[in-house]
Amino acid sequence: MLWILYDIQKYYYPILVFIGLPVNVMTLVILSRGKCGLSRCVTHYLMLMSVTDLLIVILDLIMRRLPVIFSSLFWFVVKIKMCNIHAVLLYAVTDCSVWYTVAFTIDRYVAICCPKLKPKYCTKKKASVIIAMLTVICCLKNIFWYFILGSGYTLLPYSWFCYITNQAFYTPFWATIQSLHYILTPGLPFCLILLLNSLTIRHILVANRARQRIRGPSSVGNQKDSELESRKNSIVLLFVVSGNFILLWVVFMANSIYVRIAVDNFIVSYISQYTQEIGFMLQLLSCCTNTFIYAVTQRKFREDLQYVLKYPTTWITRSIKHQEEPKNSQL
Repeated sequence: MLWILYDIQKYYYPILVFIGLPVNVMTLVILSRGKCGLSRCVTHYLMLMSVTDLLIVILDLIMRRLPVIFSSLFWFVVKIKMCNIHAVLLYAVTDCSVWYTVAFTIDRYVAICCPKLKPKYCTKKKASVIIAMLTVICCLKNIFWYFILGSGYTLLPYSWFCYITNQAFYTPFWATIQSLHYILTPGLPFCLILLLNSLTIRHILVANRARQRIRGPSSVGNQKDSELESRKNSIVLLFVVSGNFILLWVVFMANSIYVRIAVDNFIVSYISQYTQEIGFMLQLLSCCTNTFIYAVTQRKFREDLQYVLKYPTTWITRSIKHQEEPKNSQL
């Protein structure tokens, strides 16, 4: 199974790069136009999530995964002494991507369940402050990787990254640091997203029952509730984005917990190798899926996506027509 996974990765990771780079750039272009029917606050969160996804494609897929597949082309990188810096940037960007998803979930929870707090919290200014704070915290949290990991890259048949000595790996200090690292990302985000989504679902169900009682049984099925319709897109987007994160990160989180327990109790098992590779594959898939989520759940995003895709053809057609108009006028 492990050899099969390695063979699959030879095609899987290049495909993710081929998809991840253009779709995230396309998402940034569409969201920056501000014509998707989303609030400025939501648009701000989604744009930053796309930025971090794009950076993960570059720092993880291109600079960490592809050298394993195309080792003959990356042999010279072994001489570069900046792996610990690469690790700090990679882990900081990954943490930012996860915690931006948490911040987006909190923002939608407040917008749906806390109407009195919504005008003060759900604003672009507040979102900018929260994102700035999360970015600083994630960067500071991952500085320790610079001192724990070596500066040189290790290029082996099926591993490519910084070298960790056995002395560091088996020390209580390293065990504590690694445990805290996985608790904060993605352990705590998992708990927060599940909790907030559960509270949001509960609030929606209670609010729907209350509104049906107020409107009366005769109105059910005959008239659309404008308030519920206006919140539908926001709710669907929240649940799909959160569900996508949980689904694609759950294997990575479970394997991280298992490996830490196995190391602390001197358990030798090869199961973690399978789950580790599958966890990496699913985790990296998450940086390519948000664009498709927006296209499926948001009608105006689809319309703007079609406009952006057709724009080059439209521009060329208009240019040709403008060049032909002076010739026709001379005739």
